[in-house]
Amino acid sequence: MQFYKKRDFGTFISDSFNFFKLHGKNYFRNYILINGLLLILMVVVCIFGYRELFSQAFGSNMSGQSYYFERYFQDNMAMFIGVGIVMFLLFVLLMIINYLYPVFYLKRLAQGEVKIKTDDILNDFKSNMGRIAILCLGMMFIVTPLAILMLGVSTALMMIVIGFFLIILLYPAMFNVSTFLMYDFFNTKRGFFESLSYSIRAQFSYPNGREKSPFWKYWGATLIIFIIMYIISSIFTSIPMFFVYGSLLTTTPDGNFEQNPFEGAAGIFFFVMYGISILVSLFLSNLMYVNSGLMYYDSRTDLHQKVELAEIETIGINE
Repeated sequence: MQFYKKRDFGTFISDSFNFFKLHGKNYFRNYILINGLLLILMVVVCIFGYRELFSQAFGSNMSGQSYYFERYFQDNMAMFIGVGIVMFLLFVLLMIINYLYPVFYLKRLAQGEVKIKTDDILNDFKSNMGRIAILCLGMMFIVTPLAILMLGVSTALMMIVIGFFLIILLYPAMFNVSTFLMYDFFNTKRGFFESLSYSIRAQFSYPNGREKSPFWKYWGATLIIFIIMYIISSIFTSIPMFFVYGSLLTTTPDGNFEQNPFEGAAGIFFFVMYGISILVSLFLSNLMYVNSGLMYYDSRTDLHQKVELAEIETIGINE
């Protein structure tokens, strides 16, 4: 698959799926070897942590003791703080790997490598520790606050309808800016602000400034991939929710729950399915990151001609 080339709206989507047809086995093998333990730990902590939390919340309501859950929370404050810290650290580490793994993998493929090994990707993480730290700080203190501000304004404007359209417009665009930033930061020697500037400008124009704006094809491809992901992940989240809603509809005459939906076999099933839905969402997110990677390489028209000339020279040598 050629990476540095122009693509249209439909090609982004089809090539994103073709990527996994060609490289999916090796891609996910390395992904699981690098990220597998973190994924398991994160899911286990979420399952048992939320199970305990929801069980206590519903248990207090069943017995009519509205103060019970508050007292339970106060008595176990240290445990909640400890679990919260562990979850935060796991989440940060998981997100770093989840976001940057596609960046390093596609970068190696774009450079001509065919069989990428786990050690190759791990070496990329190790050799870029400094730039990873800079990226995390920049995303945390610059990109994220700006994104929250823009989404907050759009949410407030939902009262006059225009907010709905702004959110639909902004979410894919902001996702593209953040992923372009990561790809550019690790595919070039630019600084954080230079890559951020490029990632914003690349949404609206190509470097040569002579071609039609790519904004709508980038926005549209990201929106379609997001909808596909949402539909698939919703299948796994809707199954356990049916059981919970069924339990909630069964109440005693005084209005309390007849059975705690988060205890027993039903509770175990709910949280196992919840854990599976988390895993499915994380695996599916790779489709969005690969799609954004193809967009980034589409935007790098300054390298398209160099790659084409290199391929022509290679054909001449083979002949």
